[in-house]
Amino acid sequence: MSGATTPRASAPAGGRVTPAGASGPATAGGASGAPALVTVVGAPAPATPAAASARATAVPAVPADALARPAPARATVRFAALGDSLTEGIGDPVQGGWRGWAALLAEGLGGSERDVEFRNLAVAGALSADVHERQAAAAAEFRPDIASVVVGVNDTLRRSFDIRLLTERLDEVCALLAGGGAVLLTACLPDPGTALGLPGPLRRPLARRQQAVNAVVHALSARYDSVHLHASDRTWTEDRSLWSVDRLHPAERGHRRLAAGFHRLLAERGLALGTRPGHEPRQPPPTRAAAALWLATEGTGWLARRSTDLLPQLLGLAAAEAGHWARGTGERLDARAEQALFEALAGLPRTPFLQGFVPHARMEG
Repeated sequence: MSGATTPRASAPAGGRVTPAGASGPATAGGASGAPALVTVVGAPAPATPAAASARATAVPAVPADALARPAPARATVRFAALGDSLTEGIGDPVQGGWRGWAALLAEGLGGSERDVEFRNLAVAGALSADVHERQAAAAAEFRPDIASVVVGVNDTLRRSFDIRLLTERLDEVCALLAGGGAVLLTACLPDPGTALGLPGPLRRPLARRQQAVNAVVHALSARYDSVHLHASDRTWTEDRSLWSVDRLHPAERGHRRLAAGFHRLLAERGLALGTRPGHEPRQPPPTRAAAALWLATEGTGWLARRSTDLLPQLLGLAAAEAGHWARGTGERLDARAEQALFEALAGLPRTPFLQGFVPHARMEG
């Protein structure tokens, strides 16, 4: 990782720095008892047209031998979080805003030997295109030592879903950040249809898409030697206490589980020196009235936005799904999705992770 030092934002008395609109604790106890300063760096100023154009420029892949990196040796570690509402922290409310798993993890990265600079670039509703065209360049300018790239669920909820484009975008984002010396954090996630408890014909098309996204993330994680967290198994979808009222975003308990999982994996590499985030919630759960109000306002807005985009296509996918399963040809849909995945991975330059990948084999999250 980079050994250069970037000036940190100064902290007021008490060791807390929060940008406008941010909230939550900004100091973390180190493993040996000495507190580590967690500096939350505000989002950069709006980009100029020229800068926005530069962010959309494709980034060449990074040779595998350039990815070997020692643990950070300097006094401050920089952590950038890229993604959508999951990483923004929705579902984990604190006074004045959202916190989320990435902020919880940032508190446990420091310890007695170093401080932490944390920048959360994630935005609710973000697609892989948003991460590729906007967030990645802002993260690269920050020069992080650790960078999380967790995105893709929103792509599966759009009629424009294209596994080839998503693969190319995520590969270029990972190449940019890893090429700058960052250790990448990635995760495979549950499909939204299962999380929402949708019936089979509606659930299976979304599950097929998320399985493809997870397969891409697995492949890129191997390609860039990422710290990868498996968060798509049944324990995630069956444990209701992990999810907020909308069943699409983790509750505080779920965010804490994500943070603790990443912390454990980073600690195994000597990259997390502070205390692992606790699993038990610290905030009181929302009242039924508050949950119902939030669902009626935010949930209704989300449904209205998706109704003009995903819903017509999803109904068509569900009709095709039901027809195929009625005729006993449902496996053809799986085969098409797996062939598209194989072609997406095969289209990337220098793809050693394709060895052993066979189209039409069952995809796993």
